[in-house]
Amino acid sequence: MEFGVHVSIAGGIDKSPKRAADLDCGTFQIFSTNPRGWKGREISDKEANNFKDKLKEYNFNKTVIHTSYLINIPSPKDELYNKSIKALRKGVRRADKLGVEYIVLHPGSHTGSGIEKGIKRIGEALKFILEEENPKVNILLENVAGAGTAIGSTVDELAQIIELANKDKRLGICYDTCHGFAAGYDIRDKKRLDCLLQEIDDKIGLDRLSVIHANDSKGELAFNKDRHHHIGKGNIGLEGFSNLVNHPSLSDKLFILETPIDEEGDDTYNLKTIKGLVK
Repeated sequence: MEFGVHVSIAGGIDKSPKRAADLDCGTFQIFSTNPRGWKGREISDKEANNFKDKLKEYNFNKTVIHTSYLINIPSPKDELYNKSIKALRKGVRRADKLGVEYIVLHPGSHTGSGIEKGIKRIGEALKFILEEENPKVNILLENVAGAGTAIGSTVDELAQIIELANKDKRLGICYDTCHGFAAGYDIRDKKRLDCLLQEIDDKIGLDRLSVIHANDSKGELAFNKDRHHHIGKGNIGLEGFSNLVNHPSLSDKLFILETPIDEEGDDTYNLKTIKGLVK
């Protein structure tokens, strides 16, 4: 397993590998463009080549891009749907240009059209994008906390999306521990963690679980709120993360921390804490 954090691309995407290396990361995650804007940035050949050279220099074998927060493929509004498709297509092109292995996508919200229609919309869209772009990058659907009309709070919903996209081998999942805890998945108990991983294996396949967003939760179990906290300081606690990082089925996964940076801790603190739990 490899541990890393989400790092800034300020000054150029090619600056991010050094930032991750300075934190002693074994992997890392970035945005490839402004996560709160529709205008996707163009990456020059020079910047992309520099980025790939730095990956080799610092021995990063696998890296992750997180998509824009604005993308909402299941939206019943055609304008937003089409903008989302366009943004994701550009995103996978940027990922391939950078040689990144995984791109993480929030499934989105059906905003009232219904869960079944929303899931169908996502599945069909992903099938279309994969056929049209034929990318090398793997698209990972991230589980959500379960608030409002958001899709993807259960393993079953993620599995349905992948099924509708013909179970394309380039589709997988990213499991966020805070989101999962908020949706009712309790990894503080080893048996319940086993059940979660068994469900993932049965419905999706553990081989499709490539990235784990390791975040503690400020909210209680099944609170349905996305509130990240420092490793060990939230309601999942050190025992929950110890169960996670020492589970034999997860020894080949990438662990990305998206924990806060404040007076209680920073990336260095959280990386040290979670690495210290590995037995």
